[in-house]
Amino acid sequence: MAIYTKISKKDVIPIEKKFSIGKIVLFKGIKKGIENTNYLLKTRNKKYILTIFEKRVQKKDLPFFMNLMDKLSKYKINCPKPQRNKKGSFLIKIKNKTGSIVSFVEGKDKLKLNSKNCYEIGKNIAKLHKASKKIKLYRKNSLSLKEWPKLLNKIGNKSKIISPDLNSLMKNSFLEIKNKWPKNLPNGIIHGDLFIDNIFFKNNKFSGYIDFYFACNDFLIYEIAICINALCFDKKNNKFIFNKKKSTNLIRGYSKIRRISVKEKKSLNILCKGAALRYLLTRTYDYLNTPKSAVIKIKNPREYIQKLKAHNKFSNFKNYYN
Repeated sequence: MAIYTKISKKDVIPIEKKFSIGKIVLFKGIKKGIENTNYLLKTRNKKYILTIFEKRVQKKDLPFFMNLMDKLSKYKINCPKPQRNKKGSFLIKIKNKTGSIVSFVEGKDKLKLNSKNCYEIGKNIAKLHKASKKIKLYRKNSLSLKEWPKLLNKIGNKSKIISPDLNSLMKNSFLEIKNKWPKNLPNGIIHGDLFIDNIFFKNNKFSGYIDFYFACNDFLIYEIAICINALCFDKKNNKFIFNKKKSTNLIRGYSKIRRISVKEKKSLNILCKGAALRYLLTRTYDYLNTPKSAVIKIKNPREYIQKLKAHNKFSNFKNYYN
């Protein structure tokens, strides 16, 4: 989440008229994240999130995201529920851009996860995957392996600003990952961006997910690879150290609800490398291209250089699971 598009009270008044949510008594921007502009809206009785979709989210994908969250809510998955306006649409125009209003998910992200939290997250990811199997929606992964060469080309030698050998690391890693990328693994709808700031806890118990705007159809185990990168490294003195206990508990929690096949286990290392490269690419691109006028916290791509190199030292499932 970020603030690229600034709004005023005159932009908020039409929202009250178009939605049956009551009078908005407070609105304020949310700085976290990097993809869309987000505002907290408070009415007298409830809280909502207004999202204004920026460049990376394509308008044609918005019905998929809205319908997915709407249907997941009906299957008791704790996630933002899109609000329909008085004409029955999930989407509105605001500041010449497309926006939506979703329910507020109680709780907040944790600054640090322990291994017990990782077990709970694993269990709830599997519940999300099981629920999504009942939903007949499809969206291809817009940041899949096939899209990475485009990002590599856009970044080019500008990556030297971050690290002198970054361009060669990314290119060589891509060639290896492309050659070893698995086929025909169990597939379904994944969240696609389960970072610590998209997972909420309340009273130290899992309370829900937010930010479904990378959700897509892909290998289910790729979600676990993303989470191992995002959740199972500990930061110590600017170094990111792999925490096998967290990874083990994440996988154990997931396996309690959905069995991981032998083929999926064999593919985990290359998928972890792929997930690390995917975030290294997008963070490098954002680092080099985010406008200075944006009120935003830039995420450092160097983190994913370390994580990619860590996975390069591993070779099999036992490196991730005790």
